[in-house]
Amino acid sequence: MPTQTPHRTSASFIHGGSPTIFISNMDRAVRFYTEILGLKIAYRAGNEFCMIDAGGGLSLGLHPYTAGKSRTPKPGTPGSIQVGLNVTQPIEEVYETLRQRGVNFHGPVVNDDSVKLAFFNDPDGNELYLCEVMH
Repeated sequence: MPTQTPHRTSASFIHGGSPTIFISNMDRAVRFYTEILGLKIAYRAGNEFCMIDAGGGLSLGLHPYTAGKSRTPKPGTPGSIQVGLNVTQPIEEVYETLRQRGVNFHGPVVNDDSVKLAFFNDPDGNELYLCEVMH
């Protein structure tokens, strides 16, 4: 008898994503990823965020560390790299579906104007977040 994967649906509500790397200096980090590693900038929002195109469908989000602000771990420490998962449906719907499946979110959906985010951990404690880009 074939084994079925629980909660499998024909349409996924997650499509792509990117790791977020917390950095201490945006200009220095951008120079490293572009000039040293030879990657390209896909999008930059001043010193607040930069998306690096690493090729092959991989994008790296560079985000500055802000002392005292939750969700921005100190660079180079555990948790200073998080994996973001882009949602294909409104984040509130995905949040509720995953919550019903046992995902323990760290608070409500956060609206940062340009993006909506919802933070959680996998079973091993690795930090993940859902991301809905607002257009």
